Amino acid sequence: MKQDVWTVTTEPKAVREEPMFKVRDIMVKAAICVPPDLPIYDAIRLLVNRNITGLPVVDAQLRLLGILSEKDVLSLLYDTEDRADQTVRDYMSAEVVSFDVNDTLIDVCDCLVSHSFRRVPVTCQGRLAGIVSRRDVIHAILKLKHQQLPELSFAS
Repeated sequence: MKQDVWTVTTEPKAVREEPMFKVRDIMVKAAICVPPDLPIYDAIRLLVNRNITGLPVVDAQLRLLGILSEKDVLSLLYDTEDRADQTVRDYMSAEVVSFDVNDTLIDVCDCLVSHSFRRVPVTCQGRLAGIVSRRDVIHAILKLKHQQLPELSFAS
């Protein structure tokens, strides 16, 4: 009877020959973004109609000012007064974790694992260049591991 033998080593793993994905390789380049003075309900409609979980907030030069997430707008439920002058600036998170286009997939994955973020903005030379979501990282993992997305099958 043959037994499998397992060896445990504390030596570093061998470096793979395949290149590590960079953020620029997995980011969505056509990120929908909004200015800080956009009315808040217009921004919420964008989230709902485009089925996205967050919007980078930028100035006219595409410099990142903040992010408006689904979580940020939940506080609207508690507002006792519906003011027409409420804007994205009133609800956005101004402290944003972002990545450069040259950062690695590992950098982004570490961040998404250790925080509750669903997406992170990507910048190039200080300007918004795209966005990376958890789903984008998952797709990259499948590619990196040479896996295909499962085919959907329906029982007849």
